[in-house]
Amino acid sequence: MNEITVTGMVLSTAPVGEYDRRVVILTREQGKVAAFARGARKPNSPLVGAVNPCSFGEFDLYAGRSSYTIRSARISNYFGELREDMIGAYYGFYFLEFADFYAKEGNDEREMLKLLYQTMRALLNKKIPNRLIRYIFELRALCINGEGPQVFACVSCGDQKHPALFSVKKGGLVCAGCRADTADGMELDTSTLYCMQYVESSTIEKLYTFVVSDSVLEELGRAMERYMDVYVDKKFKSLEILETLL
Repeated sequence: MNEITVTGMVLSTAPVGEYDRRVVILTREQGKVAAFARGARKPNSPLVGAVNPCSFGEFDLYAGRSSYTIRSARISNYFGELREDMIGAYYGFYFLEFADFYAKEGNDEREMLKLLYQTMRALLNKKIPNRLIRYIFELRALCINGEGPQVFACVSCGDQKHPALFSVKKGGLVCAGCRADTADGMELDTSTLYCMQYVESSTIEKLYTFVVSDSVLEELGRAMERYMDVYVDKKFKSLEILETLL
């Protein structure tokens, strides 16, 4: 029997049959993995808590003819505090759904898993606004996927000293000399631009170590919402629910 041990976070779970669950896990070793948790819906099953969304830890899997089955799990963080905060929980669901959309089976998803874990930890830190956490996550996740905006130089000529506008359609900064044909140009406050540069260049462990003013948060939100509308071809159900709650 082919058995493997993976470290990861449960992205989603769905009932199958009378007692089982189908679980999607973002793993460090195998990328996104789908596996069945046999009997996980029985009250006395050792997998009852282990296969809830957000659960992070080690999972022992064995491979059948066409799918994996979870044999056992050792969860190191359930992020259970989010269950007591409806808004925080839906932010968490949105991040899980976002990661599920981008992650691929067999792909190297170590950076996405690390980002997801640190983001869930940040949601438990009441000193950081949830909206800031959202924009940081979205920007860095897009960068991991190779779709992040160019925020260090002009996308047309490479000029680094005279950034003038942020253009969603052009994919980043446009300098004063190249701005003539930039119809969707958006002027960014210096602090907003610095924030975006920090998010794209910082280590993931240091992403959630700052806060910004309300004006910078609003501007960052406008920039990210416009960018997401153009580059992310997906409507996330959890985000729609979250925005309704807010």
